Amino acid sequence: MFRATSGFTLPMVVSGFVAVLVGYSSTGAIIYQVAQAAGASPMQIGGWLSMIGIAMGIASLGLSLLYRMPILTAWSTPGAALLASSFHGISINDAVGVFVFANVLIVLCGVTGLFARLMNYIPQSLASAMLAGILLRFGLQTFADLHTDFTLCGSMCLAWLLARRWLARYAILVTLMVGVSVAMAQGAIHFPSHSPGFVLPDAVMPHFTLTTLIGIGLPYFLVTMASQNAPGIATLQAHGYTPPVSALMSWTGLIALIMSPFGGFSVCVAAITAAICMGEEVDPNPRRRWLASAIAGLFYLLAGFSGALIGVLFSALPAVLIQALAGLALLATLGGSLQRALEHSSERDSALITFLITASGVSLLGIGAAFWGLVGGVAAHLLLSKKSV
Repeated sequence: MFRATSGFTLPMVVSGFVAVLVGYSSTGAIIYQVAQAAGASPMQIGGWLSMIGIAMGIASLGLSLLYRMPILTAWSTPGAALLASSFHGISINDAVGVFVFANVLIVLCGVTGLFARLMNYIPQSLASAMLAGILLRFGLQTFADLHTDFTLCGSMCLAWLLARRWLARYAILVTLMVGVSVAMAQGAIHFPSHSPGFVLPDAVMPHFTLTTLIGIGLPYFLVTMASQNAPGIATLQAHGYTPPVSALMSWTGLIALIMSPFGGFSVCVAAITAAICMGEEVDPNPRRRWLASAIAGLFYLLAGFSGALIGVLFSALPAVLIQALAGLALLATLGGSLQRALEHSSERDSALITFLITASGVSLLGIGAAFWGLVGGVAAHLLLSKKSV
């Protein structure tokens, strides 16, 4: 179990803030769409946003403190996309029934240890390759945005390079400050006209129908486990941590289950945003990086208790700024993942297959590329290993 030797540092605070910034700004709108598709009223939507922020804060802060690892949680983005497109025509009670059903299945996976046993079959090189495939599009988008807004994106890239040369640990903070300054000079930041307050939603009684549970609940559970929790666990493993997989499934599933009647539909192990809290820029000592994810948990709590005010403010920032910041923050993690993936020549082919399938973005049977990258990589690894015997 990892232990800290001293207190918070500025790079930890910045990394925690950026992780929450990227999480809310990139997929926060999907949460709104899920609540809207479920038939939630404007007041209920505000309450759901509050409860989701609180759920993420409790899980991120609590699990990071408990296990002394950078365990950041997130909502299931692929699962949320599935729900947003599937909830039309059903009642809000049926929607909450889907939340409860899926989270009960996640808790059962944790209690039985089934998911942990499946994750044990994934070699370290494949976990790193899958993470690299996930992060590749963030790196590519950073430089693609030079075409969209050369001044903003170019100034951020230059600031990051200069800071990496002389102030490496503060590179992301410098990049963020330069980006916000340039965006303000361009008049590209548009703050909301009013500040939403904290809304405590009323509990919604779940209603269960076989067609809804099988048609929506089961696919949602499978997508969440394959496309969100599996990459999240693999991200921790790729950075050298040994997470208690079954315990994490049990805790995240239980928190989501408790929050389900209040709109807290999903609590999962984060991958992309968690990687922001795991790089060397956070702290040279891997045993102290959990502090960054704990700080992120505090930012999530702040977002929840402010009625998702932080999420609304994040939406005021231009997309180019968010995309460039995310790509530059993850650049070192991408490089490290590629290095670990290709380190062993005997696993290089299967790692490349995992990387390419994941980076392709292919989706089959409603399940995302990260899962199929692992499936393809493990299949290739088993086949090539048998061949070499």
